[in-house]
Amino acid sequence: MSLEIQGLSKAFAGTRALDDITLDVPSGSLTALLGPSGCGKTTLLRTIAGFERPDRGRIVSNGTDITHARLGTRDIGFVFQSYALFPHLTVADNIAFGLSVRGAAKDERTTRVAELLDLVRLPGYERRMPHQLSGGQRQRVALARALAAKPAFLLLDEPFAALDLTVRRELRRWLRSLHEETHVTTLLVTHDPDEAMDIADRIVLMHEGRVQQSGSPGALYAEPATPFVMTFIGEANAIETNGRTLYVRPHDVALERAGNAPGIAGTAERIVDFGSRVQVELLLDGGRRIVAVLSDARFRELGCTVGASYDITFTRTRSFAHAPVTAAPVKEELPA
Repeated sequence: MSLEIQGLSKAFAGTRALDDITLDVPSGSLTALLGPSGCGKTTLLRTIAGFERPDRGRIVSNGTDITHARLGTRDIGFVFQSYALFPHLTVADNIAFGLSVRGAAKDERTTRVAELLDLVRLPGYERRMPHQLSGGQRQRVALARALAAKPAFLLLDEPFAALDLTVRRELRRWLRSLHEETHVTTLLVTHDPDEAMDIADRIVLMHEGRVQQSGSPGALYAEPATPFVMTFIGEANAIETNGRTLYVRPHDVALERAGNAPGIAGTAERIVDFGSRVQVELLLDGGRRIVAVLSDARFRELGCTVGASYDITFTRTRSFAHAPVTAAPVKEELPA
């Protein structure tokens, strides 16, 4: 089932949360709504679900306008960041709640709960209470509940934000596997670029109520449309030169021992070894800094040490016409 957002706008107390949002969500895709806090991504998700009403624009589900459709008629499963499980109901009753409201027979509910517990890898948990589950297990139950009625769309509002890093990584992989099994058209809200890059087919990057760029994770990283996209999707150094700003990915910063190549002179101030790659922070004249990322092999070939001097060149730079430098925070700016 495809979803179209056409010119959607929404304001709260005179502050515009959504500003003429237009995008297509392909059928069967897992699309991430990505952006910093306050960019409008959760408002967009809640408006699609029917919790908020737009001031202008349309929401079209598989050719049908659902902009003003009632909440229960949109064929949508919604998963909240806080899980929102009923504490007095068992896991089975939580999952079957929507089916019970719709009047599904007991045998149908029992069969569907068993199917979903297998799907979310929690067989045998039907009689447990929410307080007897870990955070990751509660989130799986919340996802099972959202899938119980076989919705056309699954909307996830930062579902892993309350979990620790190890559990988040595990659930990312699990959610990707779940999506490949169900093929439910899914919209995932997240503020974490790594999470979006890890599990989404498409990313819609938002800022100040507008879509900055949408496309595959690789396209947003390799071909950013604005400085905001460049600096939000991956690290970037910003270099002021001749009245314009050049942006350079850390892995596009090349180092040679001082005196062996033309370029900017810098001194290694800090080295962080991540195993397969090494991050070198370099101090330049005037107190400015630049970050380089080297392979472990190149790091050892250079014999990088804190305090050593290097010549810095760039294998690739980017600039953006008609885009303000202040559109997003940049890591550092360098003198020409």
